[in-house]
Amino acid sequence: MSFYTDNLVGASVTPPIALPQLVPSRICLQCDVCCRFPDPDSALRPYFTENEITRALAGGVEGTVFPNRRGSQVILVPELHGDGYLCPAFNAATSTCRIYEQRPLDCQLYPLALMWGESHDQILLGWDTKCPFMREEIPGEIQRHADRVMALLDQPGIHDQVVAHPRLIGRFQEDVVVLAPLPRLTEAVAGQWGPAPLHRLTLDDIPRMTTALDRSGWSRAQSLAAYSPVYHYMWNGLLAYWWMEIRGIFCLFAQSLDGWFMPLPPIGVGSIDAPMSDAMGLLRRWNGDSPVSRVENVPAQLVPELERLGYRLTPKEPDYLYRAMDLAALAGDRYKSQRALCNRFEREQSFEVAPYQAGDRQDCRALLRDWSRQKQAEGLEAFGAMLLADAAPAHEVIWSQASALRVTGRVVRTHGRICAYTFGYWLTSATFCVLLEVTDRTLSGLAQYLFRETCRTAVAEGAEYINTMDDAGLPGLCASKQAYHPAMLISNFVASPVRES
Repeated sequence: MSFYTDNLVGASVTPPIALPQLVPSRICLQCDVCCRFPDPDSALRPYFTENEITRALAGGVEGTVFPNRRGSQVILVPELHGDGYLCPAFNAATSTCRIYEQRPLDCQLYPLALMWGESHDQILLGWDTKCPFMREEIPGEIQRHADRVMALLDQPGIHDQVVAHPRLIGRFQEDVVVLAPLPRLTEAVAGQWGPAPLHRLTLDDIPRMTTALDRSGWSRAQSLAAYSPVYHYMWNGLLAYWWMEIRGIFCLFAQSLDGWFMPLPPIGVGSIDAPMSDAMGLLRRWNGDSPVSRVENVPAQLVPELERLGYRLTPKEPDYLYRAMDLAALAGDRYKSQRALCNRFEREQSFEVAPYQAGDRQDCRALLRDWSRQKQAEGLEAFGAMLLADAAPAHEVIWSQASALRVTGRVVRTHGRICAYTFGYWLTSATFCVLLEVTDRTLSGLAQYLFRETCRTAVAEGAEYINTMDDAGLPGLCASKQAYHPAMLISNFVASPVRES
């Protein structure tokens, strides 16, 4: 049994943790810093352990905001009037927390913060200068409060909780004033999760991952769409993504409901043998004997080497790759149906197409809700319904961070209302990947028109290929993708260690 599972056994009987509060409640009620966030993927959104999630649910917080009931950061909810996001436990009308007496350790610590040092070699306790109260507080009182908290952090209950949930430890922030290092906690975390620094994947890490992919040579015109940071980062609200360097190789990890896995093989130059072996050792350490330990999105060219190293390779749904000119032109009998639908939409509708702007977010959100209802009304199998439920947080990340992620978006309006949007990214200078596409399903031909226009724009910018990713094993989606006559299906595999009998 893994350490993580051991910690869950007694979770239901663990009493709630209570830390001393430095900032008076009356001050908190007047403040507009806490509980509000500019982006849906904010690294500072609160983390709840399993116990804390149970208490939050009892306090009326929606279960859908916790992607992993064994411990996760919350999924933030959009402000009703504004472009920001709120903690789902926050009452914006009264500026109060609906579960204040049962709030998680992560919130109780604030305005103190646990974070890694700049070189990620030690855990530090600091105070956040973003808190207005702390800027006016007497330094001696801050230190005395920190001393009380440090004593509590040494108690087994709190100490073990932080070790079991490393997401409680933030990354280094320059605007947090360091009060003290925490060597005992640092040693315990390294003992559980490994000596190499394990980093949360944030927007700041995208250039590092991009560089690793470029150096590896795996991002090619006919590569899987997964060989791009945006493919993974958009799901950072539902999965906890982490990375570390193993033998100088970039390794990406994800923590799901079932346990830890690698969304990509180790990314680097040279033999994959040693870093893969080390990474699998970490997965065994974190997952115990669970079969969830695996590496996803393994390209065909790695299969012979991984089989030689003793891994079991299982095929999964391939990516669909098309010749861009074919989709831009839709010429000939094989595209007769799609061409007719495009013509019908152009003939029957008054519309305009424009680049996505940040101000379109509210209208895109409304369209996604309508589209989801339309899909549900048409009838969905269980897996399709699950994918639909998971879509909203991922779309929120793309709407909010499109520019930072170098994702291009387009919207279609009819009568001033957004009726469709799409986003995509360049995998290479020759291959454009279609990431998202949402259309009002009551407008005949709209989906076909938007897809054709996306491909035409990509061709004008140099695309030779269009990658529309996989079909998730959904028969309807498979039929739709096959109807556009892919030039090739890009093979995709999952690598798993061979289990001993």
